[in-house]
Amino acid sequence: MPNAAQLVTIEVTVNGEKYRRQVEPRMLLVEFIREELDLTGTHIGCDTSYCGACTVQLNGSPVKSCTLLAVQADGGEILTVEGLEKDGQLHPLQKSFSEHHGLQCGYCTPGMLMSAHALLEQNPQADRKAIRKALAGNVCRCTGYQNILKAVEAVVNETKGGQ
Repeated sequence: MPNAAQLVTIEVTVNGEKYRRQVEPRMLLVEFIREELDLTGTHIGCDTSYCGACTVQLNGSPVKSCTLLAVQADGGEILTVEGLEKDGQLHPLQKSFSEHHGLQCGYCTPGMLMSAHALLEQNPQADRKAIRKALAGNVCRCTGYQNILKAVEAVVNETKGGQ
């Protein structure tokens, strides 16, 4: 354990809650989320930034949390997959992934959800091409992607129908 002089104090808002912690300067954001905050929905998949399982939103943009240091998020707002659920109700994307069989083993699901959520926040009318592009940084080894695309499209169509 490093001595206190080697630690850096950071403040972040995660899923609407403020946190202040002392961390090692080299601690990855994904490690901070999982180990310091005990939010284990964000997965560590490849350790190379290839798979996207660690995707969270930082200040509204999807980022691979294995590529950022926790200190780089200082002062930022982070949304993790746990933050999608509100008042005990799953987010429409979470429901749609279940209803459209957009997950199998579930390992990629948090990253897929966070990337899709960021897209739909920016472009609620996204077409299949935009959805594919938004999810391109996420790898799924089980589903073949078709049901993931259907799940996101269903949320888009539900939004269109509700207008």
